[in-house]
Amino acid sequence: MLEQVKAGHIGIDQALDKLRHLPFEDLGFANVDHHRQIRQGFPEVIFCPGKTTEQIIAIFESLAARGNNVLATRATVEAFETLAATGKFPQARYEALARAIVLEQKSPPASKSVLPIVTAGTADLAVAMEAKVTAEIMGQRTELICDVGVAGLHRLLGHLPKLREANIVIVVAGMEGALASVVGGLVSGPVIAVPTSVGYGASFQGLSALLTMLNSCASGVTTVNIDNGFSAAVTATLINRRIDGVA
Repeated sequence: MLEQVKAGHIGIDQALDKLRHLPFEDLGFANVDHHRQIRQGFPEVIFCPGKTTEQIIAIFESLAARGNNVLATRATVEAFETLAATGKFPQARYEALARAIVLEQKSPPASKSVLPIVTAGTADLAVAMEAKVTAEIMGQRTELICDVGVAGLHRLLGHLPKLREANIVIVVAGMEGALASVVGGLVSGPVIAVPTSVGYGASFQGLSALLTMLNSCASGVTTVNIDNGFSAAVTATLINRRIDGVA
């Protein structure tokens, strides 16, 4: 819009009028934040649980109408099929393991470095994939390193060079959640630890891993909530963008 004003295509009063109406859109059940793209560099994301399919589609349509990429997390395949049936978004896809609906309408600036996403076990992949899909739609180049938990620590050691090259590493682990501390003690950059609800009864649906990660003896380990691959990816993206000099 500023470029349009500078080029004389629209006047200042017209631009101000557009700005007054742009910040959010009231759908009755949701106020869609259209200025989040301007403030944070990526648009609002739809968290699907607790919303009806109709509400998800309405928010999706509102976000997509602005030409931005759209991400809906924790979405069911039924919600995606209903969205696909509208015929409005043929390029939208469903990432089954990540449980995400993805619509890519523009290419964000690509990160200069690779963001490693490390899992302790294969059972942690769903959360790791949520992080991967989130980071990639925000312009990050990612690499998934799977099943390198502390039960076989030698599996991790072969990946150390690429982990040490990264600005930041995401570590996803359930059970006792010790992998984040191990990685934190081997790399010079920050580690974002993601506890998962994977484990037997005494893991308490991820509480055991969460407490282990919060009590990490390795410096530079920061922990997000249980199964929250989305938040880990957003935080890693913000850090990488600062390093890359991307607003």
